[in-house]
Amino acid sequence: MEATFVTPAAKGRTDKTALAGKIISALCVLFLLFDALGKVFKESHHMEGSVALGWPADQVQSIGIALLISTILYIIPRTSILGAILITGYLGGAIAVMVRAGQPLYFAAVFGVLVWAGLYLRDERVRSLIPFKK
Repeated sequence: MEATFVTPAAKGRTDKTALAGKIISALCVLFLLFDALGKVFKESHHMEGSVALGWPADQVQSIGIALLISTILYIIPRTSILGAILITGYLGGAIAVMVRAGQPLYFAAVFGVLVWAGLYLRDERVRSLIPFKK
């Protein structure tokens, strides 16, 4: 049997890092759920905004369902990486639509960074895939 000792400073830093990641992820999830559910339930503001950007009204609900599924996958720890990948694809499409419509695209780009930043800070698997060196 082997014992591993963790110093309190390292443990505290990891806990704070994970907490920051959970907070960032929670804020992202709240916005994504708001957007997805507005599209799924065909809320008037979501419908008007989507149609104004060029989406056919009969496709808005399908887009909302895709976002809802992606967000649920992002919430579940075992599938969070897949969820982040799918959300990144969704946001890439949002950026393309914004460029075509002549709208600012920075929100979708920054939001994509925040989705991955939250996951990076809360998930050791992602940190091991993308090691930042000092």
